[in-house]
Amino acid sequence: MTRLRTVSWVLLAIVGVLALLPSLLSAGLAYRGDFAVGGVSIQDVAMGREAVLAGLRGSRGTAAAFAAAFSTLFLFVVLGPYRRGDVASWWGLLVSALVLLAVSALRLVLTTARVGVGGPLIIAVVVVAVLLDVRRLTAHP
Repeated sequence: MTRLRTVSWVLLAIVGVLALLPSLLSAGLAYRGDFAVGGVSIQDVAMGREAVLAGLRGSRGTAAAFAAAFSTLFLFVVLGPYRRGDVASWWGLLVSALVLLAVSALRLVLTTARVGVGGPLIIAVVVVAVLLDVRRLTAHP
């Protein structure tokens, strides 16, 4: 295994863990804590309306669940087929990172919402880490 390939999968594994942990913390906040929406506590946004509070918790919980699931799948791909040199996993990681960046960029352009943009931007590290091992595309088995 080349040094760049090792650096690539180690960086990707670090990103996977750094994405999984906050998503689990976010799920905890969604279901049992207090968090802000637009700088306002969910308790204040709901103003005693339990259905609104449940909806806010549910939305955050769903987002946290998808983030945790994506992070887990990401780690399995990185530590399994990607680490072994599978070309399809290289493309899968690159394309999924680019899709996440594109959708996040659309949020900035269409809503001007800046809150939460830092998380998806860490995916730029994924693109760099994957590109460190671009030679795998021309390597012969």
